[in-house]
Amino acid sequence: MKYYIIAGEASGDLHGSNLMKALYQEDTNAEIRFWGGDLMQKVGGTLIKHYRELAFMGFAEVVLNLKTILNNITFCKADIEKFNPDVLIFIDYPGFNMRIAKWAKKKGYRTHYYISPQIWAWKESRIKAIKRDFDKLYVILPFEKDFYEKKHHFPVNFVGHPLIDAIHNRTEIDNNSFRTAHQLDDKPIIAILPGSRKQEISVMLSLMLSVVHDFPNYQFVIAGAPSQEFELYKPFIKERNIKFISNKTYDLLAHAHAALVTSGTATLETALFKVPEVVCYKGSWISYQIAKRIITLKYISLVNLIMDEPVVTELIQNDCNTMRIKDELEKILNEPHRNTLLKKYSELEKKLGGLGASKTTAQLIVQTCQS
Repeated sequence: MKYYIIAGEASGDLHGSNLMKALYQEDTNAEIRFWGGDLMQKVGGTLIKHYRELAFMGFAEVVLNLKTILNNITFCKADIEKFNPDVLIFIDYPGFNMRIAKWAKKKGYRTHYYISPQIWAWKESRIKAIKRDFDKLYVILPFEKDFYEKKHHFPVNFVGHPLIDAIHNRTEIDNNSFRTAHQLDDKPIIAILPGSRKQEISVMLSLMLSVVHDFPNYQFVIAGAPSQEFELYKPFIKERNIKFISNKTYDLLAHAHAALVTSGTATLETALFKVPEVVCYKGSWISYQIAKRIITLKYISLVNLIMDEPVVTELIQNDCNTMRIKDELEKILNEPHRNTLLKKYSELEKKLGGLGASKTTAQLIVQTCQS
């Protein structure tokens, strides 16, 4: 069969690559044409557009690049018609993907959505378009199934979380090799994950690194985002016990003793690596006030949302200060608290369904399209 996949971000490229591997296993005659990145390209198929060409974030940037965005939409529709796939597979990236799906559904194409947008957090009104424009929805968080089926009466498939596959399939590097490669000493590592956006990184690094002097027996290592240049981080690396590693977050987490993490998917990744963490977030006063009114969730970290309890400490806005970060970091460095946290992480992994999200999704897609 012929598959057309659209992934518009780095995370979509990662999960798309694992899905493609599974599709090739399930369907030996699969032809895949896709929008994605380097990881998907390594698997095979035909890359049409790299996600780097699609990365427009924020209202101003979208407006300035509106012509390019509209041209991409027009090009995508024409390319789909030319390829004439048996099924379209959309991976997250809702702003673009939901527009294409609306058109594709009217044209009579099968439309499958893998990793749905987080409408349970905000823009719940998108449920109307999802129910109208998608034949199948594959969700990766356990509570999403109830959200769609019980609240909105839309049947979905919970397939498990693909991060578990991504972490399990990575190539491991031993401790000595990792430390030697990055010029690290023998002190336990505290990983610093300050996010991926410029403004976010600058604010969070200032706060996270303000506690360095309180932990002389540890070395702090910043995880650099692949989308950002070293110059952004350079002003923060002034001391011997602050190191920087770019685009190797999984390797860093695999060898970390604890972590300070900005809210987002990284909170879940850190937990799946069984690293005790403190979740930190601080935005501008205006942004925070707007978010508080739009997003009505009990927690900001995926760990706590999935477990529906405060497993990891969340330091938000005014609570995100040097004193609180120091106190909470000390807690997770002490054995009793660490052990409790690690037990909860094991429960979390079970809730996420274990290994096999990519394989399960591929099997469901192939079975549906062949029936």
